[in-house]
Amino acid sequence: MSWWQPEKFSNKRIFLEKRAVIMREIRSFFEKHNFTEVTTPSLQICPVMDAHIHAFKTELQGVDLNKLQDMYLHTSPEFDMKKLLSAGMERIYQICQVYRNAEGSDIHSPEFTLLEWYRSGSDYNDLIRDCKGLLRYIAKAIGIKTYMYNGVVSNPFLSWDSISVCEAFEKYADIDLENILGCRDGFAKCAQDIGVRVISTDSWEDIFHAVMAEKIEPNLGQRVPAILYDYPISMASLSRKKPEDPRFAERFELYVCGVEIANAFSELTDAKEQRMRFEKEMEQKSNVYGNIYPPDEEFFLALEFMPQSAGIALGIDRLIMIATNAKNIEQVQWATLQYL
Repeated sequence: MSWWQPEKFSNKRIFLEKRAVIMREIRSFFEKHNFTEVTTPSLQICPVMDAHIHAFKTELQGVDLNKLQDMYLHTSPEFDMKKLLSAGMERIYQICQVYRNAEGSDIHSPEFTLLEWYRSGSDYNDLIRDCKGLLRYIAKAIGIKTYMYNGVVSNPFLSWDSISVCEAFEKYADIDLENILGCRDGFAKCAQDIGVRVISTDSWEDIFHAVMAEKIEPNLGQRVPAILYDYPISMASLSRKKPEDPRFAERFELYVCGVEIANAFSELTDAKEQRMRFEKEMEQKSNVYGNIYPPDEEFFLALEFMPQSAGIALGIDRLIMIATNAKNIEQVQWATLQYL
């Protein structure tokens, strides 16, 4: 049976038309704020630093016809955009398709549209202001007063919530996260005490994600958008440490209607420390998944020239989903991989 169903597309058309308007307004917002749109390559030597994000691998035929070079479809344009910052660009943004080799769900797709922007001479507080401006700008442009998903509404025009990760764990999970940083067994017991399933092979980070998904994320971004900030340093491989407390990183995530929309941080520009974090992530990836990615040496070199900066990745499909009150991410995309 063919995957093509005209009647299904007709139900999707209204969302695709709204998508086109939102895409136009995103570009309008960044043009008004003096950002330069850039385009970077989709094929990468190293597609990602996070041990738990998986890329699609391909092979590139080089000049030597007998030699194939492993290349990966990028999971984010981050590395190359940071190279542009190191070359002197100051405010840049990009809208592109990215690819992550993982299962789909109502809010996940192996291929999706990502918006990334970077500011030199800035930190994550500047990005928070950008997020407020962008969500309000889009809502006003398309004539909505609130974003909505699964019956949950979030008004971007009111004062936003702002809560640290430690405060969120205390408030929604009754866990004193600060006292169990790096203590896997203590964290496991706390999680089990509140009904979160933990298995023997779960790492500290696995437990963190499980508690986040079950106890914390559903509460964020209700009524108004929420900024969840200052993650444990182990959960922020590319972020700068907080000068006043290096156990935590200058990282935040934006939640609207219980859905994570964006991930942002003040950039780590110490090439030596970044390489050490990369090697640690790849060691973990090898232990858990049996494979690693090679280093992007140009990226490490660029960090030596990179100014203090801040960067953010925002999922456009999710943003459009909550802006149009769609049921899932597939509804606002042209097509899916469900027929494969």
